[in-house]
Amino acid sequence: MRSLRNRRRHREIVDVHLVLRRGEEVLLARRAGTGYADGLLNVPSGHAEDGEDVREAVIREAYEEVGLRLAPEELKVALVVQHCSPTGDPRMGWFFEAWAGEGREPVNAEPDKCSELVWFPLEALPGDMVAYCRAALEAYRAGHRFALHWHRPGDSIAYDPAAPGRVVVLPAT
Repeated sequence: MRSLRNRRRHREIVDVHLVLRRGEEVLLARRAGTGYADGLLNVPSGHAEDGEDVREAVIREAYEEVGLRLAPEELKVALVVQHCSPTGDPRMGWFFEAWAGEGREPVNAEPDKCSELVWFPLEALPGDMVAYCRAALEAYRAGHRFALHWHRPGDSIAYDPAAPGRVVVLPAT
């Protein structure tokens, strides 16, 4: 263990994720052309930018990625996850729930970064997902609101049902 004097403070990236629901389904986007997890499914997501709070960031990302203009009151915090990538990069992930409505369907607004949008039952998520996103959706589905997802060096970014579970659910009061 390092001495307290030699420890550095965390400098997490803050990312935001849109858990867009339609009945029992959730919207997933197939990543493409980004250099990270291309070919895998993930909920629409992105990073908070300087000066944005997480709610502003997910509203912006929803419009940029799936063409939806969301109002702040439409969003509910679904889950907060502290995550560490296989390369050791920590981040805080805020997952927000919103609902698609009649006459308000998402569109692929970033075809250079997303090859398709697909709806999947939350109870039957596909295997070809980003592991972090899959773990978060499973925790959300189970009713949890806070979790850790800490990859180890060498872990795959892709979900692997044979891999050791890396999720630790944090109880809420």
